[in-house]
Amino acid sequence: MKELSLDKIWQQVSANFAESAIKVITALILFYIGIKVINVLLVGTKKFFEKKKIEKTLSSFFVVCFSAILKVALVISLLGYVGIDTTSFAALLASAGLAIGFALKGSLSSLAGGVMIVAFKPFKVGEFIQAQGESGTVKEILLMNTMLTTADNKTIFLPNGPLATGKVVNFSRQDTRRVDLVFGIGYDDDLKKAKDLLLQIANEEERVLKDQPIVVAVNELADSSVNFVFRVFVNKADYWAVYWDTVEKVKLTFDAEGVSIPFPQRDVHVYNK
Repeated sequence: MKELSLDKIWQQVSANFAESAIKVITALILFYIGIKVINVLLVGTKKFFEKKKIEKTLSSFFVVCFSAILKVALVISLLGYVGIDTTSFAALLASAGLAIGFALKGSLSSLAGGVMIVAFKPFKVGEFIQAQGESGTVKEILLMNTMLTTADNKTIFLPNGPLATGKVVNFSRQDTRRVDLVFGIGYDDDLKKAKDLLLQIANEEERVLKDQPIVVAVNELADSSVNFVFRVFVNKADYWAVYWDTVEKVKLTFDAEGVSIPFPQRDVHVYNK
Protein backbone atom coordinates (compact mmCIF):
# COMPACT_ATOMS: atom_id res chain seq x y z
CA MET A 1 0.00 0.00 0.00
CA LYS A 2 2.83 2.34 0.85
CA GLU A 3 4.54 1.79 -2.49
CA LEU A 4 1.26 2.41 -4.32
CA SER A 5 0.80 5.71 -2.47
CA LEU A 6 4.32 6.84 -3.37
CA ASP A 7 3.72 5.86 -7.00
CA LYS A 8 0.53 7.87 -7.09
CA ILE A 9 2.23 10.89 -5.52
CA TRP A 10 5.09 10.67 -8.01
CA GLN A 11 2.66 10.40 -10.90
CA GLN A 12 0.76 13.46 -9.70
CA VAL A 13 3.98 15.42 -9.22
CA SER A 14 5.23 14.36 -12.65
CA ALA A 15 1.93 15.24 -14.25
CA ASN A 16 1.82 18.66 -12.52
CA PHE A 17 5.45 19.35 -13.40
CA ALA A 18 4.88 18.37 -17.02
CA GLU A 19 1.75 20.53 -17.19
CA SER A 20 3.56 23.47 -15.58
CA ALA A 21 6.57 23.06 -17.86
CA ILE A 22 4.31 23.03 -20.91
CA LYS A 23 2.57 26.19 -19.67
CA VAL A 24 5.90 27.93 -19.00
CA ILE A 25 7.26 27.01 -22.44
CA THR A 26 3.99 28.07 -24.05
CA ALA A 27 4.10 31.33 -22.10
CA LEU A 28 7.67 32.02 -23.28
CA ILE A 29 6.65 31.37 -26.87
CA LEU A 30 3.62 33.62 -26.49
CA PHE A 31 5.83 36.29 -24.90
CA TYR A 32 8.18 36.19 -27.88
CA ILE A 33 5.28 36.40 -30.32
CA GLY A 34 3.63 39.13 -28.26
CA ILE A 35 6.79 41.28 -28.27
CA LYS A 36 7.02 40.89 -32.05
CA VAL A 37 3.38 41.93 -32.44
CA ILE A 38 3.87 44.91 -30.12
CA ASN A 39 6.90 46.05 -32.15
CA VAL A 40 4.85 45.85 -35.34
CA LEU A 41 2.08 47.90 -33.70
CA LEU A 42 4.61 50.49 -32.52
CA VAL A 43 6.10 50.84 -36.01
CA GLY A 44 2.60 51.28 -37.41
CA THR A 45 1.81 53.87 -34.76
CA LYS A 46 4.98 55.84 -35.57
CA LYS A 47 4.13 55.83 -39.28
CA PHE A 48 0.59 56.98 -38.48
CA PHE A 49 1.92 59.93 -36.44
CA GLU A 50 4.37 60.81 -39.21
CA LYS A 51 1.59 60.69 -41.79
CA LYS A 52 -0.58 62.98 -39.67
CA LYS A 53 2.47 65.28 -39.17
CA ILE A 54 2.15 65.18 -35.39
CA GLU A 55 4.96 66.85 -33.43
CA LYS A 56 7.89 64.44 -33.00
CA THR A 57 8.21 65.04 -29.26
CA LEU A 58 4.53 64.29 -28.68
CA SER A 59 4.50 61.23 -30.95
CA SER A 60 7.60 59.78 -29.24
CA PHE A 61 5.99 60.26 -25.83
CA PHE A 62 2.79 58.49 -26.89
CA VAL A 63 4.73 55.64 -28.50
CA VAL A 64 6.72 55.07 -25.30
CA CYS A 65 3.55 55.09 -23.16
CA PHE A 66 1.73 52.78 -25.60
CA SER A 67 4.70 50.37 -25.60
CA ALA A 68 4.84 50.27 -21.78
CA ILE A 69 1.09 49.64 -21.44
CA LEU A 70 1.10 46.81 -24.00
CA LYS A 71 4.14 45.09 -22.48
CA VAL A 72 2.78 45.28 -18.92
CA ALA A 73 -0.58 43.89 -20.12
CA LEU A 74 1.23 41.06 -21.94
CA VAL A 75 3.30 40.09 -18.88
CA ILE A 76 0.28 40.13 -16.54
CA SER A 77 -1.76 38.02 -18.97
CA LEU A 78 0.99 35.41 -19.31
CA LEU A 79 1.51 35.23 -15.55
CA GLY A 80 -2.19 34.52 -15.17
CA TYR A 81 -1.97 31.85 -17.89
CA VAL A 82 0.90 30.11 -16.07
CA GLY A 83 -1.20 30.03 -12.90
CA ILE A 84 0.28 32.86 -10.84
CA ASP A 85 -2.24 34.98 -8.99
CA THR A 86 -1.94 38.41 -10.62
CA THR A 87 -4.36 40.15 -8.26
CA SER A 88 -1.70 40.92 -5.67
CA PHE A 89 0.77 41.76 -8.44
CA ALA A 90 -1.64 44.30 -9.95
CA ALA A 91 -2.29 45.81 -6.52
CA LEU A 92 1.46 46.07 -5.90
CA LEU A 93 1.93 47.69 -9.30
CA ALA A 94 -0.83 50.20 -8.58
CA SER A 95 0.64 51.03 -5.17
CA ALA A 96 4.09 51.48 -6.68
CA GLY A 97 2.64 53.73 -9.37
CA LEU A 98 0.86 55.83 -6.75
CA ALA A 99 4.02 56.17 -4.67
CA ILE A 100 6.07 57.11 -7.71
CA GLY A 101 3.38 59.62 -8.70
CA PHE A 102 3.58 61.39 -5.34
CA ALA A 103 7.38 61.34 -5.39
CA LEU A 104 7.54 62.77 -8.90
CA LYS A 105 4.61 65.14 -8.61
CA GLY A 106 6.54 68.14 -9.93
CA SER A 107 8.16 66.14 -12.70
CA LEU A 108 4.83 64.66 -13.79
CA SER A 109 3.37 68.17 -13.85
CA SER A 110 6.16 69.28 -16.17
CA LEU A 111 5.68 66.14 -18.27
CA ALA A 112 1.96 66.84 -18.65
CA GLY A 113 2.78 70.48 -19.42
CA GLY A 114 5.16 69.40 -22.17
CA VAL A 115 2.45 67.26 -23.76
CA MET A 116 -0.02 70.18 -23.59
CA ILE A 117 2.49 72.61 -25.14
CA VAL A 118 3.30 70.27 -28.01
CA ALA A 119 -0.38 69.44 -28.56
CA PHE A 120 -1.88 72.96 -28.40
CA LYS A 121 1.18 74.89 -29.67
CA PRO A 122 0.99 78.24 -27.81
CA PHE A 123 4.49 78.72 -29.21
CA LYS A 124 6.85 76.91 -31.57
CA VAL A 125 10.59 76.61 -32.06
CA GLY A 126 12.00 79.87 -33.44
CA GLU A 127 9.33 82.13 -31.94
CA PHE A 128 10.11 84.89 -29.45
CA ILE A 129 8.07 84.63 -26.24
CA GLN A 130 7.81 86.14 -22.78
CA ALA A 131 6.81 83.86 -19.90
CA GLN A 132 7.56 83.25 -16.23
CA GLY A 133 9.40 86.58 -16.03
CA GLU A 134 11.77 85.60 -18.83
CA SER A 135 11.89 86.34 -22.55
CA GLY A 136 13.79 84.80 -25.44
CA THR A 137 13.66 82.77 -28.63
CA VAL A 138 12.40 79.18 -28.29
CA LYS A 139 15.25 76.86 -29.27
CA GLU A 140 13.83 73.49 -28.22
CA ILE A 141 10.65 72.10 -26.64
CA LEU A 142 11.37 69.02 -24.53
CA LEU A 143 8.92 66.93 -22.52
CA MET A 144 10.10 68.31 -19.16
CA ASN A 145 11.20 71.85 -20.03
CA THR A 146 11.52 74.44 -22.78
CA MET A 147 14.84 75.99 -23.75
CA LEU A 148 15.02 79.72 -24.52
CA THR A 149 17.91 81.78 -25.87
CA THR A 150 17.87 85.38 -24.68
CA ALA A 151 18.89 88.44 -26.70
CA ASP A 152 22.26 88.50 -24.91
CA ASN A 153 22.82 84.82 -25.79
CA LYS A 154 22.01 83.21 -22.44
CA THR A 155 20.22 79.87 -22.30
CA ILE A 156 17.20 79.55 -20.00
CA PHE A 157 15.33 76.33 -19.18
CA LEU A 158 11.71 76.84 -18.12
CA PRO A 159 9.73 73.93 -16.58
CA ASN A 160 6.79 73.02 -18.78
CA GLY A 161 4.30 72.68 -15.91
CA PRO A 162 3.91 76.38 -15.03
CA LEU A 163 4.71 77.31 -18.63
CA ALA A 164 1.68 75.39 -19.92
CA THR A 165 -0.74 76.87 -17.38
CA GLY A 166 0.69 80.39 -17.01
CA LYS A 167 0.63 83.50 -19.15
CA VAL A 168 2.68 83.37 -22.35
CA VAL A 169 3.19 86.38 -24.63
CA ASN A 170 4.08 85.30 -28.17
CA PHE A 171 5.72 88.13 -30.12
CA SER A 172 6.20 86.12 -33.31
CA ARG A 173 2.81 84.58 -34.01
CA GLN A 174 1.47 87.60 -35.95
CA ASP A 175 3.10 88.84 -39.15
CA THR A 176 2.97 92.48 -38.04
CA ARG A 177 3.60 94.40 -34.81
CA ARG A 178 2.73 97.88 -33.63
CA VAL A 179 5.50 100.23 -32.56
CA ASP A 180 4.29 102.25 -29.57
CA LEU A 181 6.29 105.35 -28.61
CA VAL A 182 5.66 108.42 -26.46
CA PHE A 183 7.24 111.82 -27.23
CA GLY A 184 6.92 114.90 -25.04
CA ILE A 185 7.22 118.57 -26.01
CA GLY A 186 7.31 121.69 -23.86
CA TYR A 187 4.16 123.63 -23.02
CA ASP A 188 5.58 126.66 -24.87
CA ASP A 189 6.22 124.71 -28.09
CA ASP A 190 3.99 124.75 -31.18
CA LEU A 191 1.64 121.76 -30.71
CA LYS A 192 0.47 121.66 -34.34
CA LYS A 193 4.04 121.86 -35.66
CA ALA A 194 5.21 118.99 -33.46
CA LYS A 195 2.27 116.82 -34.55
CA ASP A 196 2.94 117.53 -38.24
CA LEU A 197 6.62 116.63 -37.79
CA LEU A 198 5.73 113.31 -36.17
CA LEU A 199 3.26 112.49 -38.95
CA GLN A 200 5.91 113.39 -41.52
CA ILE A 201 8.43 111.05 -39.88
CA ALA A 202 5.88 108.22 -39.85
CA ASN A 203 4.93 108.70 -43.52
CA GLU A 204 8.53 108.99 -44.70
CA GLU A 205 9.56 105.75 -42.99
CA GLU A 206 9.47 103.14 -45.78
CA ARG A 207 9.14 100.22 -43.37
CA VAL A 208 5.92 101.56 -41.84
CA LEU A 209 2.88 99.76 -43.29
CA LYS A 210 0.77 102.46 -44.92
CA ASP A 211 -2.31 100.23 -45.19
CA GLN A 212 -2.46 100.15 -41.37
CA PRO A 213 -3.56 103.12 -39.21
CA ILE A 214 -0.89 105.67 -38.26
CA VAL A 215 -1.73 107.34 -34.96
CA VAL A 216 -0.13 110.57 -33.72
CA ALA A 217 -2.23 112.19 -31.00
CA VAL A 218 -1.95 114.21 -27.80
CA ASN A 219 -2.26 111.66 -25.03
CA GLU A 220 -1.39 113.47 -21.81
CA LEU A 221 -0.84 116.90 -20.31
CA ALA A 222 1.92 115.85 -17.94
CA ASP A 223 3.69 117.84 -15.23
CA SER A 224 6.54 119.04 -17.45
CA SER A 225 5.45 118.14 -21.00
CA VAL A 226 2.66 117.63 -23.49
CA ASN A 227 2.92 113.95 -24.48
CA PHE A 228 2.15 112.52 -27.92
CA VAL A 229 1.51 108.86 -28.65
CA PHE A 230 3.16 107.60 -31.83
CA ARG A 231 1.78 104.29 -33.13
CA VAL A 232 2.63 102.63 -36.44
CA PHE A 233 2.51 99.04 -37.72
CA VAL A 234 5.53 97.29 -39.22
CA ASN A 235 6.51 93.78 -40.24
CA LYS A 236 7.68 91.87 -37.18
CA ALA A 237 11.22 91.58 -38.58
CA ASP A 238 11.46 95.40 -38.77
CA TYR A 239 10.14 96.14 -35.27
CA TRP A 240 13.32 97.01 -33.39
CA ALA A 241 15.00 98.73 -36.34
CA VAL A 242 12.01 101.04 -36.80
CA TYR A 243 11.74 101.58 -33.04
CA TRP A 244 15.35 102.72 -32.63
CA ASP A 245 15.53 104.68 -35.89
CA THR A 246 12.32 106.56 -35.07
CA VAL A 247 13.52 107.62 -31.62
CA GLU A 248 16.74 108.93 -33.13
CA LYS A 249 15.01 110.69 -36.02
CA VAL A 250 12.47 112.42 -33.77
CA LYS A 251 15.25 113.80 -31.57
CA LEU A 252 17.24 115.09 -34.54
CA THR A 253 14.15 116.55 -36.24
CA PHE A 254 12.89 118.29 -33.10
CA ASP A 255 16.35 119.78 -32.50
CA ALA A 256 16.54 121.04 -36.09
CA GLU A 257 13.03 122.53 -35.97
CA GLY A 258 13.38 124.13 -32.56
CA VAL A 259 10.93 121.85 -30.73
CA SER A 260 12.07 121.13 -27.21
CA ILE A 261 11.94 117.78 -25.46
CA PRO A 262 11.62 118.72 -21.78
CA PHE A 263 13.02 116.76 -18.88
CA PRO A 264 11.69 116.72 -15.32
CA GLN A 265 12.49 119.91 -13.46
CA ARG A 266 11.98 121.07 -9.91
CA ASP A 267 11.89 124.69 -8.66
CA VAL A 268 13.41 125.18 -5.23
CA HIS A 269 12.38 128.28 -3.28
CA VAL A 270 14.55 129.36 -0.34
CA TYR A 271 12.98 131.59 2.29
CA ASN A 272 15.18 133.50 4.73
CA LYS A 273 13.52 134.08 8.05
